[in-house]
Amino acid sequence: MQTITTTAHIEPDTRFRVTPFPDGGNSFVSLRVKGDFVEVVLIAPCGTSQALRNLAAAAIEATGALDAMTSDASGGDRDGSPELAL
Repeated sequence: MQTITTTAHIEPDTRFRVTPFPDGGNSFVSLRVKGDFVEVVLIAPCGTSQALRNLAAAAIEATGALDAMTSDASGGDRDGSPELAL
């Protein structure tokens, strides 16, 4: 990944769009995450599909953590782990 650090909150109405750009030797896919005031675009050239798979796996892991926190807020028990890593 090239350098930039930013933070944005994902909201229930956040929109996602994948757009392929098949351009011979410079083909890539853009993955857009868009809210009302912020848009984050990830550019994935050929050869980076595993990185996108890892991103998808991390997103699924994050949903599990959110589901657990929601469950904990309604009376469950949380282990206090600060972050999850792949």
